[in-house]
Amino acid sequence: MMSGKSRHGPDTAGAGGAAGDVQEPPPPPPPPPLSSVHSAGSSTYELLRIGLDRAVAVLHALGGMVHLGAPGSRSLYLAVDGGLQGPSARCWDEVDRGSPNAPACAVRTNAPAWTAVSPGLDASSPGLPSGTGLLSVPIPAPDEPLGALSVFMGRPQKPALHRQLTAVAGRIADGLHGGAGHPGPADTGRPGGYPAADPSVGFWGWDFRTGQVIWDGAALDILGIDAKGFDGRIRTWRRLVHPEDLPLVLARLDEAIRAHTLCQVEFRIRQPDGSLRRVEVRGQASGPDDGSGPRLAGIVRDISSGHLAGESAEQALRRMRDGFLAVDRTCRITFANPEAERLLAPSGELLGSVLWEAVPALRALDLRAGAEDGQTELDVHSDTGRWLHVRLTPLPDGLTLCVTDISSGRRRQAEAAAAEGAAVERTARIAELTQALAVAVTGHDVADVIATRMVPLFGAKGVGVWVHENGRAFLVGDSGYSNETLHRFEGARVSDLPASVQSLITGPPHFISCVEEFLGRYPELSDLPAASGAQAWAILPLMASGHSVGVACIVYECPHLFSSEERTLFTAMSGMVAQAMERARLFDAEHRQAHEFQRGLLPRTLPGLPVVSTAARYQPAGDGMDVGGDWYDVIPLSSERVALVIGDVMGHGMAEAITMGRLRSAGRTLADLEQPLDELFFHLNEVVSTFGDDFYATCLCIVYDPATRVCQAITAGHPPPAVLLPDGTTYFPALPVNSPLGAAAPPFDMAEFSLPDGALLALYTDGLVASDELDIDEGMDRLARQLHLDRPDLVCAQATETLDDLCDRLITTLLPERHIVRDDSALLVARPHALAPEDVFCRQLPDDPKAAGQARTCVRDQLAAWNLDELIMTTELVVSELVGNVVRHARGPITLRLLRGRALVCEVTDASPTMPRIRRASDTDESGRGLQLIAALTSRWGARYTVSGKCIWTEQPLTADLSR
Repeated sequence: MMSGKSRHGPDTAGAGGAAGDVQEPPPPPPPPPLSSVHSAGSSTYELLRIGLDRAVAVLHALGGMVHLGAPGSRSLYLAVDGGLQGPSARCWDEVDRGSPNAPACAVRTNAPAWTAVSPGLDASSPGLPSGTGLLSVPIPAPDEPLGALSVFMGRPQKPALHRQLTAVAGRIADGLHGGAGHPGPADTGRPGGYPAADPSVGFWGWDFRTGQVIWDGAALDILGIDAKGFDGRIRTWRRLVHPEDLPLVLARLDEAIRAHTLCQVEFRIRQPDGSLRRVEVRGQASGPDDGSGPRLAGIVRDISSGHLAGESAEQALRRMRDGFLAVDRTCRITFANPEAERLLAPSGELLGSVLWEAVPALRALDLRAGAEDGQTELDVHSDTGRWLHVRLTPLPDGLTLCVTDISSGRRRQAEAAAAEGAAVERTARIAELTQALAVAVTGHDVADVIATRMVPLFGAKGVGVWVHENGRAFLVGDSGYSNETLHRFEGARVSDLPASVQSLITGPPHFISCVEEFLGRYPELSDLPAASGAQAWAILPLMASGHSVGVACIVYECPHLFSSEERTLFTAMSGMVAQAMERARLFDAEHRQAHEFQRGLLPRTLPGLPVVSTAARYQPAGDGMDVGGDWYDVIPLSSERVALVIGDVMGHGMAEAITMGRLRSAGRTLADLEQPLDELFFHLNEVVSTFGDDFYATCLCIVYDPATRVCQAITAGHPPPAVLLPDGTTYFPALPVNSPLGAAAPPFDMAEFSLPDGALLALYTDGLVASDELDIDEGMDRLARQLHLDRPDLVCAQATETLDDLCDRLITTLLPERHIVRDDSALLVARPHALAPEDVFCRQLPDDPKAAGQARTCVRDQLAAWNLDELIMTTELVVSELVGNVVRHARGPITLRLLRGRALVCEVTDASPTMPRIRRASDTDESGRGLQLIAALTSRWGARYTVSGKCIWTEQPLTADLSR
């Protein structure tokens, strides 16, 4: 029956409660002023329409209607309605005053009336649907109500809003009394001025008590009613009257009946063919005192042709849908139609006012320009909040202004612009999100992109991103989650989770708008909303390449109703996130493998040696690959010596790392063979040459002898080491320049330099000190400054700063940000510790058989001095055999040296380059068992070349009690 959606207001009364049970709110503000309703025509209709609209708005009703009826008549007639629709609305066209309907009760009792239908029950009033109610109040008049104002409520409970509706009905009554008016003196004569033979004039009579109306043939022809089918009911005539004219007709009839005066009114009649005919009705009302009962009788005349010809321009302007103003030469308003008053000054009068004072918004108009140019148009924003389009047209005696309300169009334009702007912004943010996901490398990068770009895009609170590997869930990133919520699922086995929770990983996206919905779906997680502080969830399974990667859970801190557009975007973006996460997982796996590969090629831990303390760092290039060609090594040598090695295979990547690993293995093997440094580099050069023409490597090797504090160094295209002396001086030793390995032409030149106690060595690759923006000389200067910290308290700083701290500081200060490092970097720092003079014994022996006896005496005396009596017998035997071999098979001079370090070292040096070797002696041989005996008595033994010959050495372990 009623169109539009229900607009319920606050429920101010309980079910079945009376209006007086609840204190009524104050009456509503008055409806729009009725100053624009000055004359006949549609003004009465507009008055009722404005009043009805105000009543519907104040009570938040579904619709409403106004019934009017002459005093003493049997029926009330529908004058205007709002919201009525469908066939059932026809039952409200005419309401019997004696019926139980709310409008009839309100007029009979002159008090508010209420009719309600509970859901599931039959309506007591026709046209009233189940579950609704009808509230009616009388339109007051001095003796009898003019009619009833009614509104349809969307619930069957009686509202406590009678005062508001009554106030609106009073405003309607005031307007009807002031707008209908009475006929003028010229119209007070009896209707006899028309000849009976005129076919355009007919006679009629209306008995209010019986509801019967009598029309002659001419009247029926004028009204377009078939005389044979005429039922004699006033409702038949009423349905012919134009709806906008019916309120005026009923009001004029009511005035004539109450004042017992002549009734004159013009209105439009709808013809059977759909056309309109304008007629004039004149009639005289007679009251009950004449004994015949209340009635009206008079004539009806067709004035269609004469009215159109004689209708004044003023009436046409008043009916304009646009506002119209006329302004004289002094800018005073001489005419304003009702629409102009409604648009420009709803609370005041326009006539006679200066245009600018009455309507300040029109100050922007240039009247002179309009008069000269012929017409001016512009849009202005009025004081009433409306956007108006004003057209100015010059006249001989002034100007006219035509005003059109374009607020709705402007509002639609603003809404469309805002929607377009929001769509453009969202599109741009989606494009940024897509680009960020495309460049995300690791799983943490993907999670960060979701947190920083996807969460703000949808106005969410936070996100948690989990992946599952080997059947377990692992968190890769979060934002806006509590720690309790995060740790609950970290490392959990997916198969142990409830079935409803497992479906979140492999099922479709889930959109949960409130806590109640979450608890209904996942009762096993009933404590999760309170713990996380979330009240809405978008759970997006991440599916890529047909399998589940993980799940992203986006949370809202307030209930959120997901629109279809949001659901579509979430679903599409979950696919993009899944693909990015799949790429990131592959990269993470490759990264782990590369890291493990690199760590396998480099020393996992540096050896702990008493003669040198070391620390090292490796920093790969910032291209996402954790492998490169830089390496370092610390190689223990015989006689407590140690080799410090650092190198760089040109380039970085898997091929360079493999080359580095082969080169490092070759170098360590050659060092174990006690090759001299120049010989070692000769063989390394040969090794690199076999890798191909595209491989080159730089290398620096320093062999430190703690007994003499002398360093032997060779560099093959590598920058020299930095030496920090105890006094804070930093320098770079001048080493002979050799070409890189793979491009060198042996021999390799070697240099020696000594290190005092407390000195520090720093070996590095060029990636630490050189870049596209930094020259290598400048980088080496920076390294030198950072080594001694530029601080006067150097000794204290060196005492408190560990070598690991020093490495971290150098890497942090010398390298730029990780993602812009373009070359691998390696750093090896070492602090040598020389052997104390009392731990070194050296004696020159004669080149004759007496040398063995003298050697035994020296060993016996020195080991006794070192409190190594337990090793005297073994050491005497070893030294006697070594010296005896020199006497028999080599040549002097012979040197004996004993070193007390982490082991007892015995060295015998001679001038012969011939190296000893173990032979298998037969049972009858008298010689050939000396080296076998030495190998059995010592933990290690060997021989190395020297500048003048060779050195044969042995090592015997020392217990903790014998080491010092």
